Amino acid sequence: MLNFRNDYGAGCIPEILEEIKNNNNIVHTGYGLDEQCEKAKEVIHSKMPDNDVDIYFVQEGTQANIVMIRCALKSYEAVIAPDTGHIVRHETGAIEATGHKVIIVPNHDGKITPDEVQKTYESHMIDSEKCVLPKMVYISNCTELGTVYKREELEALHAKCQELGLYLIMDGDRMNTVLMSGVDYTLNDLPKWCDMFSIGGTKAGALFGEAVIVSNPELKPNFRYVLRQSAALIARGWLLGVQFRALFENDAFYKNAAHEIELAQQIQSFLHDNGYSLLIRSETNLVFPVLTKEQFEYLAEYVDFDVWEKRDDMLIIRLVTSWSTTQEEVDQLCTYLKKASELV
Repeated sequence: MLNFRNDYGAGCIPEILEEIKNNNNIVHTGYGLDEQCEKAKEVIHSKMPDNDVDIYFVQEGTQANIVMIRCALKSYEAVIAPDTGHIVRHETGAIEATGHKVIIVPNHDGKITPDEVQKTYESHMIDSEKCVLPKMVYISNCTELGTVYKREELEALHAKCQELGLYLIMDGDRMNTVLMSGVDYTLNDLPKWCDMFSIGGTKAGALFGEAVIVSNPELKPNFRYVLRQSAALIARGWLLGVQFRALFENDAFYKNAAHEIELAQQIQSFLHDNGYSLLIRSETNLVFPVLTKEQFEYLAEYVDFDVWEKRDDMLIIRLVTSWSTTQEEVDQLCTYLKKASELV
């Protein structure tokens, strides 16, 4: 069966496997204070040379979101997020479980707008201390719908957050695909707009791991205390350092993303040319075709994928390409999609 369910099902890129093997018999200092983590921080910082940032490594995306939000918010403060946000739909209430309310606002192609932020802030300030205090805006880039924030959108959100005294944090679980999607910004720009953001390794070819970037000086002190209390400091932290060094030293982080996007765009174009509707035009490695029940049942025999949404008699599925996806697999998928299109 073809696997287009996610971009983290395979192991890891060969470069990482080789580095883990090379370091396996070396005794490392624990909890991220080792030489490998320091080297990884240096190479990541080289991609953001104009910024004074602190860099930490955690195991996975939900954990990254938890530590960023716990670090920044007091108990009565809340985070504003679009209704498609990962912290809203896919993290089992993890943020609320830490004691912070998530204020949900409508998405616009998976994104949040300054107008929605303004409206939400004002509505919560009418009753003042009777409501939670909005103090943060959370965005995913790329979004859960595969769209990306343009430079002007990030600049506008940053300006609005500055005006209202809100932190802006970015979930960068698929940051590699964002930066290779044709946007006119790089990692070096993000600390100017975001108080904190994450860089996903798990979906970029690592076995596991996310980097958390802290750019706001107010949020830097005692960050490791938050990590420890959130069970985000692992004894064998060197495993995270090795992986991020391997991802960034020779730009595998970017090269793998270009491969994923190229294959996803092939699938998306094929769907369009063969009469399928799309939930949205994705710019990254996520594709959302709309299927009839017959098409769904046929494809499910040959392809593993996620069901994203059900609408009346139609089903929206999500197809995902990864660093390990091959051209042959995409060609085979398109063969199945062609046969399914004839069932209409």
